[in-house]
Amino acid sequence: MVRKMLLANAALLLFSLWVVAAQKPDFSGDWIMDRDRSFGLPGNMQQTMVVKQSGDQIELETKLIQPNNERLVKDSYTLDGKEYEFSPQVPPGAPPAKGKRNAKWLPAGNGMVVSEVTTSETPKGVVTSQLTRKWTLSKDGELIIDMYIDGPNGSFETKRIFKRK
Repeated sequence: MVRKMLLANAALLLFSLWVVAAQKPDFSGDWIMDRDRSFGLPGNMQQTMVVKQSGDQIELETKLIQPNNERLVKDSYTLDGKEYEFSPQVPPGAPPAKGKRNAKWLPAGNGMVVSEVTTSETPKGVVTSQLTRKWTLSKDGELIIDMYIDGPNGSFETKRIFKRK
């Protein structure tokens, strides 16, 4: 009898741990970048985001704010690990680009990774860039986005830390 109870409790504990591990973070909300703790950005840029999440689908609107310039960028991620074609939004005056993107949950369920390759035709030929974004939520509820960029101007990293509005 005691052995059956121990086995039942162990099974319940394992199931509970599996359920907790299977839960994915919810990035939904209005976010404002903590400029003082972020790095790798133009010195005068501020950023806000509105994120809507439903299951494995994330829709976001990012507002990039600089003196004399404000730009709204809309995007979406499907977190199923499959590769999709997308049309990257490029800065004004830049040549149009094509892209392929793969987005998936991190194995521990504590965030997501988005990897993309973009190409554009320029007067100097085809330019290819790679970008990887890693989104995680801190224990304090902050959204941390680490970005790794490899392109024609070299490789660099940025970190953006957001707080809920």
